[in-house]
Amino acid sequence: MITGKNYIGNQLSAKGTKTYKTFNPQLNLENNPIYTEATKEEIDEAVALASKAFKSFRQTSGKRKAEFLNTIADEILALDSELIETYCSETGLPEGRAMGERGRTVGQLRAFAELLQEGSWVEAAIDTAQPDRQPMPKSDIRKMLVPLGPVVVFGASNFPLAYSTAGGDTAAALAAGCPVIVKSHPMHAGTGELVASAIIKAAEKTGMPNGVFSNLNSSGIEVGTQLVSHPGVKAVGFTGSIRGGRALYDLAAKREEPIPVFAEMGSINPVIILPNALKNRGEALAKTYAGSITLGTGQFCTNPGLLLGIKGEELSNFIKKLSNEIVKIEPSSMLHPNIIGAYENNKQKALSQPELTVVADFNSDVKPNYARQTVTTVEGATFIKNTTLHQEVFGPYSMVVQCENAEQLEQIISKLEGQLTGTLIADNDEASQYSQVIDALQNRVGRIIYNGVPTGVEVCPSMVHGGPYPASTDSRFTAVGIHSIKRWVRPFSYQDWPNNLLPDALKNENPLKISRLVNNNQTTDTI
Repeated sequence: MITGKNYIGNQLSAKGTKTYKTFNPQLNLENNPIYTEATKEEIDEAVALASKAFKSFRQTSGKRKAEFLNTIADEILALDSELIETYCSETGLPEGRAMGERGRTVGQLRAFAELLQEGSWVEAAIDTAQPDRQPMPKSDIRKMLVPLGPVVVFGASNFPLAYSTAGGDTAAALAAGCPVIVKSHPMHAGTGELVASAIIKAAEKTGMPNGVFSNLNSSGIEVGTQLVSHPGVKAVGFTGSIRGGRALYDLAAKREEPIPVFAEMGSINPVIILPNALKNRGEALAKTYAGSITLGTGQFCTNPGLLLGIKGEELSNFIKKLSNEIVKIEPSSMLHPNIIGAYENNKQKALSQPELTVVADFNSDVKPNYARQTVTTVEGATFIKNTTLHQEVFGPYSMVVQCENAEQLEQIISKLEGQLTGTLIADNDEASQYSQVIDALQNRVGRIIYNGVPTGVEVCPSMVHGGPYPASTDSRFTAVGIHSIKRWVRPFSYQDWPNNLLPDALKNENPLKISRLVNNNQTTDTI
């Protein structure tokens, strides 16, 4: 395999002079391969190929697109140990995590393939003509979802497989009929290039048009900025920081033709622990949450960064137990020196705030790039006044807020920014006594967990991975599961169109045998 080049459609290219390397955080050394940043010429070529490919790919049948996605999954698995070894060398993450994320990536691709084979996802709706209706005749109107066009996907730093080159955004966009241009994440360019090679092989094997997929390298923001600004690009998918996602969102809005940016961004994922649960299960909860806070070195977008309880002996005991448990856990490596640098800076910013108390801080020596976990606590009134304390510290850090009563707890939740998740820890019928608190939480999050931990996002149709801003740029959509395909499509109607010229999904004969809404009745029947 040729290392360090960009995939412009099915061709490797390296026209630029700007190069960079990935980094092994476990060894604290740069990896050997050198990667070449994409030039403006290569960006223009990739977008031109994607625009050309869209003309035919948008018409490709669900069956053929499903074959494409399944073949991508097969080709990723065929990369075998080379992919796993490259992933580990670029992230510092263990082999088990790499294999698990590969399985999730393959599973997402196959789930979208199943969706395409069944076909009803296009939401076909048909209202047949009523020429004799009085006082006005009614036209024949038929609606379905159609793809937006070329999509740019930004690789995520913390999920080199599941949220990157062939991750959920790419799988959903390809399933929708949109060509994809990936802006590879510089921290795992080698992993991205291997996966890109698998996608290109799958495209060639299944006869997909050249330009249905491209992979562009970039060490900074220039390539991404040019892609989002390019008139041939019609939508953007991003997983990362609030700062990065908001910059792309603003850039897309300023275009002559604004385009949607679906960004999944920051979240502190508040956890409400009610008094009876603390009284009866405080020790077990402390151990569980110590593990959740430090899982993956806190590098999950659903990391529990905020714990809220009502002041009292139970909460005080829980804080002590959580503090004792979390320092027993051995620190682990973060993904990159830049990531741990941001963690330390953001943590110090939080710790410098007045009236914040550090209750647990791992203070033994650690290897380079290993993150020390920290737990702090603060009074509810202080937290309300100081919005700096509301900001995410990406890493193994969490804050316990001690509320005066249920009313202050509700007030705090209502003042939080939008979040991906909220969690309620309660015993027996305890939750029913806090209905207003739960209602406030529902208004701020995309998913509520009951008596669990927020870390872990199941890939299934009922999962919502999104939430009010700034958890995401559009809370109406999920970034995980088959319904995430709706980010890359738009509704489109045909009025009084000849049956033979309609797409198969809308023809009278229903050749796809899909479920359709016909004159307000859901049916698979012909018309």
